Formats: sequence, structure tokens, C-alpha cells
Amino acid sequence: MITAALIAALVATANAEPSIYPTGVTRYNPAKAYNVFILFSGTDEKTHLVDMNGNEVRRWDYKGIPSGMLDPALTGERGHVMVQLAKSDIEKGDPSSKTIGVVDWNGKIVWQWGEHAPGGEALQHHDWSRLPNGNTLVLSILNHAIPGFTLPQLLDDVIYEVTPSGDIVWQWIAADHLDEFGFGAEALALVRQSKNPDYLHLNSMKPLAPNHWFRQGCSTLSIEVHGE
Repeated sequence: MITAALIAALVATANAEPSIYPTGVTRYNPAKAYNVFILFSGTDEKTHLVDMNGNEVRRWDYKGIPSGMLDPALTGERGHVMVQLAKSDIEKGDPSSKTIGVVDWNGKIVWQWGEHAPGGEALQHHDWSRLPNGNTLVLSILNHAIPGFTLPQLLDDVIYEVTPSGDIVWQWIAADHLDEFGFGAEALALVRQSKNPDYLHLNSMKPLAPNHWFRQGCSTLSIEVHGE
């Protein structure tokens, strides 16, 4: 005979929301989450746009590091996505892009950069941002010698500002700013003695309001960077 406690347990189990699925959305509570779309690059090396229930709205046959939807206020059109067009064949620690680009809603390439980059490869990783002036900030890898370091060559982080025609009009190299990162003398000495060529490794780069610093002769630009 089924007891009342067992019946209550069965009812509770039947009404419980599952939290683990092999794939797809694990939980969506419309009362606590905005009804938006989600853009991500999958392990299938494609970029997917899904709704909050996991239904695919659009797919682009490129991955991104990461993929990102461009603000239509900056492009004049909706549905433009930044992606990786070609993967770099050069081993530089992190996976990096030989060529990055922007594709429209139908997958047509409307902008790309890599050929005009130093060494003919963008070597972009982790982050990028389209600026109001139409230029693009690209977080990339720079393989070079840094005075005062133990290793002869290091994988430094560099930020390029790239025009629509592919020209670099400004660059920021991390090694030039180590004294600004807040390292104490002992910590900075350890950084310089690192046996890991990927000694710093920035992941995040975002434009900020004009309240930090600027470069003369050009529009004011501030950036925020974060490491691992």
C-alpha cells in the first residue's frame, strides 16, 4: 500500500524542474531572466544565436574568440557579427586568429583584417571592440624581446586600433606599462624572471569613458584590461 509520505515524494519529484541535460538549456525562469537572445561560439567551430529556450535562430559557419554581435548604431545594420575567418598556424600559446572579420546576417564577409597585421597575421585572442569612430580595437599576441627579462622572446599582449581599411593607427604594448600595473619591486622582479613566455596573458579589454588617459592628436580613448 502506498503511504502518504511516498505519494508526497512522488508528487514532488514529478513537479521538480530537471537541472541537468545532455545538451541545451538547463533552466529558464522567465520571471527572473530577461527574454533575450544569446550568441556563442560552439565546439563545432560555428557561431550560434539562440533564444532563451535554446532554439537556434541563426548560425554562421565561423567560430569566434569570442564571437560578438556589433551594435547596429555603429554599423548602420542589424545582424553583423565579429568572427574568426582563419585560424593561425603559428603556435603562440593560446589559440589565435590569422584573420578576423565581420559577417552580415547572411554570412557575407563585410570586413576582415589579418593581411595588414604585423607578420601578416592578426593573432587576435579573447577580445575585440568596435569603436564609435569605426575603428576596431583588437587584443593580439606580440612575439618579441623585452629588455630586462630572462627569456629572449616572450608572448606579449598588444592592443591595436585598426581602421576600416586595415591600417594600425595606434598600439598599446603591455610590456611598456608594467610599472603601471601595481606590481611591487619583488613581484616585478619575479615577472621578469618568468620561464613562461606567456608571462602576463590578458583576456579582457573594454573601452571606457574618457577619464584615464588619451593620445595626443586623436580622439580620446581609455581602456580597461584584465588578466587571468
